[in-house]
Amino acid sequence: MTATLDLAPTPRSRLARQARLLAAASVAYNLVEAVVALAAGLVAGSVALVGFGLDSVVEVSSGLVVLWQFRHPLPESRERRALRLMAISFLALAALVGVESVRVLASGHEPDPSTVGIALAAASLVVMPLLSKAQRRTGRALGSNAVVADGTQTLLCTWLSAALLAGLLLNALLGWTWADPVAGLVIAAVAAREGIQAWRGDGCCGSCARTEGD
Repeated sequence: MTATLDLAPTPRSRLARQARLLAAASVAYNLVEAVVALAAGLVAGSVALVGFGLDSVVEVSSGLVVLWQFRHPLPESRERRALRLMAISFLALAALVGVESVRVLASGHEPDPSTVGIALAAASLVVMPLLSKAQRRTGRALGSNAVVADGTQTLLCTWLSAALLAGLLLNALLGWTWADPVAGLVIAAVAAREGIQAWRGDGCCGSCARTEGD
């Protein structure tokens, strides 16, 4: 009798493939989001929109880190390095947006209303929670804090979208120009928190086993 090989993918390989697909979807969406937010922010002089666009760039880098990690036959061996790369990008974002927000508040700069920014923030409030839920569920099933952290960054984008939308609407409807840099400070504070947690290797929305290897 001729032995047959079972070539069916294992549950873990299917989860790894799902993690790659979700990371690729995150990269694609955030590339578009970054271009639109940065362009609209520069036109309107909005530090919150520019900060949101830079956060989208961080989201792109986060997705690319996950794709890099899962190209390795043993992605667990790249877990800690992946988390450190995410942490560095978050902390850089927090410093940049925080300093710029304080500068804008001190100078009294008044950003113009941005209809494009309002529409973008509203769209992200719909898309990001769905993507984040799938990423974090997949990360927990894999036991990968890096994938969970990527999903948490996506969830962070949801809250940042809410802060951005509030700031832009207050500026557009009530003329509260200070709301824009305050929204930028919210973005910076949350980004700093997530950067510290990623550096420590913490999955923000669920506890996974830490991997010590580089």
